[in-house]
Amino acid sequence: MANENEGSVSDRELNQSNINTGEGNSQDSQDELENNIRTDEEQKEKLVKLPLGRIKTIIKMDPEVNMVNQEAVFLITKSTELFIDSLAKESYKYTAQMKKKTIQKRDVESTINNVDALVFLEGMLNYT
Repeated sequence: MANENEGSVSDRELNQSNINTGEGNSQDSQDELENNIRTDEEQKEKLVKLPLGRIKTIIKMDPEVNMVNQEAVFLITKSTELFIDSLAKESYKYTAQMKKKTIQKRDVESTINNVDALVFLEGMLNYT
């Protein structure tokens, strides 16, 4: 009988330990943390998301395109967002070198002239 009581005491101590350390609620805390992370990611996505309808309209401006799949529109939109993000980050490097906080046209031009992958954009900002 002493062994049964010892087992009961250790089970109680273990349960009390779980309650005191929060291990009993760790699943709830983890779920809440995951929900918060998802919410933050969704908010970030909403900030950078280009309108799919507008992208579809731009695609359909091409006389060779009659119909466009919604998945293709999504992929083109996402690719455009990633390209803009990359261009902005690269341009900000030149902005930071000049100890400024606002990206200007000259920073984008410097990026285009100095990054090999962006060579196809040379001369595209000469519209003014």
